[in-house]
Amino acid sequence: MSPAKKSNAPRYRPRRSVLYMPSSNERALEKAKGIECDALILDLEDAVAPDAKEAAREAACAAVASGEYGRKELTIRVNGLGTDWHYPDMMAACKAGPAGIVVPKVNSAKEVHDLVREMERYKTPKHTKLWAMIETPRAILDVGRIAAASDRLAVLVMGTNDLVKELDAKHLPGRAPIYPALALAVLSAKAAGLAIVDGVYNDVKDPEGFAAEVAQGRAMGFDGKTLIHPDQVGPCNEAFSPSDAEVEDARGLIEAFEVVAAEGRGVATYKGKLVEHLHVTVAERVLATRELIEALS
Repeated sequence: MSPAKKSNAPRYRPRRSVLYMPSSNERALEKAKGIECDALILDLEDAVAPDAKEAAREAACAAVASGEYGRKELTIRVNGLGTDWHYPDMMAACKAGPAGIVVPKVNSAKEVHDLVREMERYKTPKHTKLWAMIETPRAILDVGRIAAASDRLAVLVMGTNDLVKELDAKHLPGRAPIYPALALAVLSAKAAGLAIVDGVYNDVKDPEGFAAEVAQGRAMGFDGKTLIHPDQVGPCNEAFSPSDAEVEDARGLIEAFEVVAAEGRGVATYKGKLVEHLHVTVAERVLATRELIEALS
């Protein structure tokens, strides 16, 4: 971990469901106000045709300024470095001051430094963080340095479609071709104290496949998942939230540990399993996560 990064993770903010929304679609932007996702990515890149880029840019910035999206975390995905639209997008997004600026195909720590300098040059508000998309083999091989490159970087976003394409791999159930890359990205994000959200699931008519991939992502340590359809939001929120059973177990585990701690002992048992202080820390995180989600809902 870079010395510039804090060793403790930042205060949890729910990013269970992060929905892409084309900023060129006025009707979609209006509908998004009522969708119960944790975050929106107002897209200026893949979902927007070249002749609609300027209008989409204006619409995304207006959405951020509107104050009409409730507690959702609003971000803007700009076009990538090296494109004709990147600098106009960055200038406008930095001025608008969303919660995050999402940059596709961030391939190195140097690119993170360059992007942060852009944000500083455009006098971006301090609350606006950088979200870096990890979607190429080069990025995967440098993901540890990318994650630790700047305190302004807050979230890694997996671009799994592009990663599969760049690898000349295949989309398979279980994601075996890219599983090592996903695991390395999660490790790097957690080591640097960042949040990380999983890539999209392409088949909106396959809820069983979607549920399996969401469950895999949660088990791996992802904080949430990027989504392409509003119907995916509810199942994703549920999967990345502590269940009632998890909350009950967390409370019981903490109570069991408190009893032995009062007796001067450092180890307890709960439901036949050993309980040490590290398990209490995990349980406390479960309860804090549930409380925050309920407060924001």
